[in-house]
Amino acid sequence: MNAEKVATRFQVPGRLVALQPINSGNVNDTYRVIFRTTFSEEQFILQRINKTVFKDPAAVMANMKAVTDHAHRRIEEEAGESDRIWQLPRVIAADDGRDFAIDEQGEYWRALSLIASARSYESLNTPEHAVEAGVVLGHFQRIISDFPADQLEDTLPGFHITPTYLAQYDAVLENAEARQRLDHSSEARRLAKFVEARRDFASILEDARERGELQLRPIHGDPKITNIMLDNFTGKGTSIVDLDTVKPGLVHYDFGDSARSSCNPAGEESTDLSQVFLDVDLFEALVRGYLREADAFLTEADRFYLYDSVRLIAFELGLRFFADYLAGDVYFKVNYDGHNLNRARVQLALCESIEARESKMRRALEERRPKH
Repeated sequence: MNAEKVATRFQVPGRLVALQPINSGNVNDTYRVIFRTTFSEEQFILQRINKTVFKDPAAVMANMKAVTDHAHRRIEEEAGESDRIWQLPRVIAADDGRDFAIDEQGEYWRALSLIASARSYESLNTPEHAVEAGVVLGHFQRIISDFPADQLEDTLPGFHITPTYLAQYDAVLENAEARQRLDHSSEARRLAKFVEARRDFASILEDARERGELQLRPIHGDPKITNIMLDNFTGKGTSIVDLDTVKPGLVHYDFGDSARSSCNPAGEESTDLSQVFLDVDLFEALVRGYLREADAFLTEADRFYLYDSVRLIAFELGLRFFADYLAGDVYFKVNYDGHNLNRARVQLALCESIEARESKMRRALEERRPKH
């Protein structure tokens, strides 16, 4: 079934007048859809859910609907006290009342409301931008922090469980191809030593969770800067989007991944390791915005492990890229020979930079706490 036909199967008034593909780099096929009546126009986002990535699309949508319904109620309750208009995508029901439509090929489609007068950016441009990114993530985590995590499906089992990735890496090392790649690359051997020296660190968050220091809460799961929307007119953060990965987890996964991905000006694809570092000024600004909202629900133990989460997520992603390189590039798409090796070099160099800046980062996390 084509997208145009699917678009008419959701509860939107009027007639379909336009359907425009959006090349946003998402894992899902995405379209902007416009419906009109005589007196009004409604635009929304139509997406085909990628079943290769998300094995249970119905569970993905159940999570999204439950969390966004809860978040919208909280936004309405706090609207009179907020310094801005907060937005969040709304799940639009299909004609049969479900959160999705299934086409004749068995593909799942969903319709989401459009975030009004806002845009996202490819990178953090200024400390002010970093503050707003932090505010958006902290606000989202805060308004869903009281939603019971056990009511959500774990739609990506093992995601951000670093000891699991380490075990997979160890299994790869048993393969002859992996050993051959190590034998032929001094850089690969250097990275293997880097990983080995941090083996015990890999379980720091999971150990804390098992001891009861940290608890599972609803998380976004993919809080990269391109999912943060800023208001076109005020410049303030207004929404976080791409809620496919909402699931139970540690809020540290979100915070760590946000800082890892947005505070490294060189990005993930740099081939010049001298340009890869954790920008402390951007990190301090991100923390300032984040704690403005998140300090209301974070425990002392939560705060203690925030620095570790940034270091760990950089290590984890580097480990995953490195393991995939050794396995023969079977998971991540590559554009050239050695692509995953270079990606691993970048993330592990970033991890090393984070380690070198530990005292400054911990100081920022303590000093930037709001005074109550």
